Amino acid sequence: MSGAVTVDRLVAEVGRMDLDQLRTLWGERYGAPPPLRSVPIMRQLLAWRLQAEAHGGLDPDTRRALARTGSVVAEGKHLGIGARLTRKWKGREVEVVVEEKGFRWNDRHFPSLSAAATAIAGSKWNGPRFFGLRDAA
Repeated sequence: MSGAVTVDRLVAEVGRMDLDQLRTLWGERYGAPPPLRSVPIMRQLLAWRLQAEAHGGLDPDTRRALARTGSVVAEGKHLGIGARLTRKWKGREVEVVVEEKGFRWNDRHFPSLSAAATAIAGSKWNGPRFFGLRDAA
């Protein structure tokens, strides 16, 4: 059986695995698995690792291009330290302040605008969408 067929077979198997099976396979091949609970993300990560191992991963030009992009800045940080994001939520006005290392709401620090929005709403929210920095679509 050729290497490509073996990798294709392994990737197909990964597509049928549950979280425990994914973590076991990861552990056998690469060491401690990432602390993820999302089966789809674990499948994608593991499938990519298997394919990269077999086919060489990213080429040098792509690695350089990715390195030039720099670090990711949390959405909302571009507004500047001290900026205040407000909106009405369930009959009350809420305000989040942009800080150097994240966002503050009700004297609590959050690493991302989404974490703050989720705490405010009590359910998972995209922070930029919650505060109107993105279209609702």
